[in-house]
Amino acid sequence: MLSLRLLRAGRAAMLGRAGSRACFSGDSEPRGRVHLTVKPVRSLADELLSIRVAGLSPREPVTLRAQVLTEQDILFESAGQFVADEQGCLDTDRSPSVGGKYRGVVPMGLLWSLAPASIEEPYQRLNKLHLIDSPLYVDVRVYHGHSGSDTLPGPPLATQRIERWYSIPGIRHIRLREGSLRGSIYIPPGDGPFPGVIDLFGDDGGLIAFRACLLASRGFVALALPYFGFEDLQVAMTGFNLEYFEEAVNYLQKHPKVKGPGVGVIGSSKGADLALSMITFLPQVVASVCISGCNANTACELHYKDMLIPGLGYNLNHMVVLDSGILDISNTLDNPNTYKDSIIPLEQAEGHILFVVGEDDKIWNSKYFAEEAIKRLQKHGKDNYELLSYPGAGHCIEPPCSPFRYAKVDRLFGLPVLLGGKAMKHCQAQQDSWQKIQDFLRSHLC
Repeated sequence: MLSLRLLRAGRAAMLGRAGSRACFSGDSEPRGRVHLTVKPVRSLADELLSIRVAGLSPREPVTLRAQVLTEQDILFESAGQFVADEQGCLDTDRSPSVGGKYRGVVPMGLLWSLAPASIEEPYQRLNKLHLIDSPLYVDVRVYHGHSGSDTLPGPPLATQRIERWYSIPGIRHIRLREGSLRGSIYIPPGDGPFPGVIDLFGDDGGLIAFRACLLASRGFVALALPYFGFEDLQVAMTGFNLEYFEEAVNYLQKHPKVKGPGVGVIGSSKGADLALSMITFLPQVVASVCISGCNANTACELHYKDMLIPGLGYNLNHMVVLDSGILDISNTLDNPNTYKDSIIPLEQAEGHILFVVGEDDKIWNSKYFAEEAIKRLQKHGKDNYELLSYPGAGHCIEPPCSPFRYAKVDRLFGLPVLLGGKAMKHCQAQQDSWQKIQDFLRSHLC
């Protein structure tokens, strides 16, 4: 533990980060003839960037680096290696990275490949805690030569700090504690009314609100709804009552800033099968986005009035430990067709459903589950569904520019679990799906 603290202290001194938790300090001004331009300097976290360097020597090898220091003092970094053109310029929209954390022409590669630095615990999510009052600071630097991620690159030729915001000015945030409900609601500026959406994540638990805040910045009243592991909610997934989610739907539907009559829900992983249950049993839910979900109720029982849907279980004998030490649990979830009582009767849903899946999902086979759900809908004469299926994408499909995560540390096992996906294909899926998700919600809520 002492050696880790010493490493952190040394890295902090090198970066000039003393006295600031949210950003770096002590950077030099661009040196001499080299100019680095990142535009826009202030942007929403789901917006694209333009990164250009001018004033280099013809064919000069350089390394572009991005670094983020989170509010938890966790350092994330990325690097791409480039060669300037004959005019001494490079533009990430056209110039390929020839090494580093990614290769090829990937305009947003520096953000897509951000990962915990080597001194940090691996597999962490890049979290922004304070979504309204401060941005995520990203420092972009250009260095001479092709340096590795663990190599001290020397002084930067130029540097620029940019701000990535999760909220536009005027977003209103309310911490929700009403009845049994807990969570955060984000309201766009203006008179409204706006379409209302409930946002659910998976089995990590707690309150995860960055997507809801971005949705509010895009014109939705968004309720980030935790359902376990937060404040006085149940500690673990030991069974859920759909009445809790119904209470959230009714609260949002009656909110004066929400345009009715119906509301939407967006759910990821375990949150996706909850989103399917909500649109099946709660008629006030008229649009459901299910990201990397299952067509059955998973993990624990779901109760609603006098109904009970068993939770689809796991067979840990099918778990594989990879050579890297990462757990592959992709074949552990029981097949819904073997445990039909767990399948959600989607044919009862009158609203519209958007399935978003990655074809390289290694938590479970979400593409297969979406196809099974669609077969069931078709069998009952339903056409109230759409499918976005992405080759090379893994499990955690999040808003664009969210860094790719190959694995995460599982809450139960305490060990890294494979999420799947190929980095660039996964991030392209995030880029493509985000606008389509918003378009789907608007088309059925407005």
